[in-house]
Amino acid sequence: MELDFSEKFAKKMDRDDQLNSLRNLFYFPKFKNKDCIYFNGNSLGLQPKDSKLILNKEFEDWANMGVDGHFKAKTPWISYHKIFTNSISNLLGAKNEEVIVMNSLTVNLHLLFSSFYRPTKDRYKILCESNLFPSDRFVIESQIKFHGFDIDDALIAVTPRKGEYIIREEDIVEKIKNNSGQISLVFLGGVNYYTGQVFDMQMISRYARKYGAKIGFDLAHAIGNVKLKLNEWGVDFAAWCSYKYLNSGPGNVGGAYINKKYHKKDLFRLAGWWGHKEKSRFKMGENFHPILTAEAWQLSNAPIFGMSVHKVALDIFDEIGIEKLILKSKKLTNYLEYVINLLFDESKKFNAKIITPSQSEKRGCQLSVLINHNADILFKNISNLGVKIDYREPNVLRIAPVPLYNSFYDIYLFGEKLKLCL
Repeated sequence: MELDFSEKFAKKMDRDDQLNSLRNLFYFPKFKNKDCIYFNGNSLGLQPKDSKLILNKEFEDWANMGVDGHFKAKTPWISYHKIFTNSISNLLGAKNEEVIVMNSLTVNLHLLFSSFYRPTKDRYKILCESNLFPSDRFVIESQIKFHGFDIDDALIAVTPRKGEYIIREEDIVEKIKNNSGQISLVFLGGVNYYTGQVFDMQMISRYARKYGAKIGFDLAHAIGNVKLKLNEWGVDFAAWCSYKYLNSGPGNVGGAYINKKYHKKDLFRLAGWWGHKEKSRFKMGENFHPILTAEAWQLSNAPIFGMSVHKVALDIFDEIGIEKLILKSKKLTNYLEYVINLLFDESKKFNAKIITPSQSEKRGCQLSVLINHNADILFKNISNLGVKIDYREPNVLRIAPVPLYNSFYDIYLFGEKLKLCL
């Protein structure tokens, strides 16, 4: 299809889009009493309109039942986490018993590292990408220090080649091969938060296993954004947050994936009572008897109010299916790429380069745009026109049209406002 930067083209694309009406299920922040242009779902997704209704139902159960809500609420609180199992496993390409909604992303990573980073004198190194999300880097470094190793020795950070911005996957494989007897764990962001690069998780997992390392992923920018098949790919573990593409609200509950092959093994874990078998949990025994699923990694009872909101957007994913959303996402991001390149080619003030891979299978929603100078000023100016995007120092703008609630007309309007800033 030949793309065209015009109002007519954008509106026609929206008319032909069977998912366009989904945007009516979400609240948009306002700018001068109108919906703003919101391309920031890679930082925080929009609020589903049914969130307050669902949350209030849980407040009513608490008010009317008190402690009895654990067993007598419409959705009993003792097993509340189970209502997410089908939805999340579908998004991850996982078995139901491999997923658990709990805690927050960084907490879950520490719990998972306690099980899967078991360094020895000879095999103690962790391989990651150099521009990993900072909190993930902090997890890795603190885990290395916790086990008594030196960060400079134990951390292998794969970098882009000189003059490039994304990491070549063959360089990751080469590092795994060259350090095969020393790497304990390979850990990457499934989608890099800064560049938007989608890693070939299947291929990297295969090489990690081949050379004796465990493999794990941070899926914060992947879940609800790209196609995942964690079980088929042989991924050992993964964790994610739910407030980006899953639209659960700021700081809401995250989740963890643990491959089923580890469920019945005597694998070390940091334990808590909610990971104990449900039938005997309230007998308050001294011995820990883990649930033989990913639920065994739970520590405490579920945060019901946050979880109730999380379920609202997941119901939309269940109804539509991730495949249809990904298909729309590719069309939106292709159109955004076209508009950005067109307008910056015409600009006399700024030069720009999209550093996100151009191949659709190597990216999700997000495009990361490298600006040659004064990216902060450009960001401020377009923000003042009612456009919500993301600025990352020193000179990158991150722009993410989300198929659940963004439209081609949004991209056209973004282009018109961008022209005013160029």
